[in-house]
Amino acid sequence: MGEKIIPLADHRYAASVPHIPERLVAPTGHVADRLGRPLRDLRISVTDRCNFRCSYCMPKEVFDKQYAFLPHSSLLSFEEITRVARLFAAHGVHKLRLTGGEPLLRKDLERLVAMLAALRGTDGAPLDLTLTTNGSLLARKARTLKEAGLQRVTVSLDALDDTIFRRMNDVDFPVADVLEGIAEAQRVGLGPIKVNMVVKRGSNDHEIVPMARFFRENFGGAVVLRFIEYMDVGATNGWRMDEVLPSAEVVQRIAAVFPLEAAEASAPGETAQRWRYRDGGGEIGVISSVTQAFCRDCNRARLSTEGKLFMCLFASHGHDLRALLRGGHDDAQIAGAVAALWAGRDDRYSELRGAMQADSGSGERRVEMHYIGG
Repeated sequence: MGEKIIPLADHRYAASVPHIPERLVAPTGHVADRLGRPLRDLRISVTDRCNFRCSYCMPKEVFDKQYAFLPHSSLLSFEEITRVARLFAAHGVHKLRLTGGEPLLRKDLERLVAMLAALRGTDGAPLDLTLTTNGSLLARKARTLKEAGLQRVTVSLDALDDTIFRRMNDVDFPVADVLEGIAEAQRVGLGPIKVNMVVKRGSNDHEIVPMARFFRENFGGAVVLRFIEYMDVGATNGWRMDEVLPSAEVVQRIAAVFPLEAAEASAPGETAQRWRYRDGGGEIGVISSVTQAFCRDCNRARLSTEGKLFMCLFASHGHDLRALLRGGHDDAQIAGAVAALWAGRDDRYSELRGAMQADSGSGERRVEMHYIGG
């Protein structure tokens, strides 16, 4: 009596064990979904825990001291993650992004980085290995991550004003420590660095121009500042459309102070629209998944902390790869299952949201950002 029961995420989000095709075909380095989108990017969540409680992701009133995070036995091991990543690389993935929660909370993460850095794509080249972090632990870990083989980092930072930043992270964490982490990442060569600001109208939108000014003046082209529209990920952040500031307005505000010009996308399927400062002072990006959906170019799959594969950031149903990994299936079988899942993919939530068709009425709970990464 009184024993605490820790619920597994298997019970939180709908998932099914993937079907293994009867006829297995060796990976060719290319697999396309129903809309012709190739598989190129795998985002890997290494923990569902975070030391921040940002209202748009992990509001404190939901993720409090009583919230039961996943037990360690449920998490994919580093060996399992590496095995999955190798199979995805065989299907054409050339970019891996480690996420969370806050990935730097995962013990010995440098060992996983080294294992992933040793993988090669179908062209024989190393995979593009990146990590997204809130920056709180970056100053102390940047060098060892770089030495392990990490190439780049993306840091989440929603305000420069310390009072606003402490209020938004809701754990009273100072902005100066995040800025030191960014500076240390630059010193050790984890670049080009991207800094992501989630813009929420009425909360931090007055920080847009100060952020642009700060990173222009202090980091120049070494940091690319990106502004993300506040999204309706999961079901706990109380999302409202009237709190979304369209990216077009973000660009207008910055251009009024620092003239901008449009730039070409850096790669196919890139989520951010690029804008260059006309005076050569670097660039910014805007990610507009609410007002300008980019579903038609989406080439990303997401692997949750305990091995569920999700085909969309806004998904409500996953596919349990862990069951295959721990069920004695060989690489050919798992690779075949992954290919079949991607070939059947037709997700385009953001496009349907814009057409007022996003709610399917299924009643299934959409996956939370802390569980699947951004």
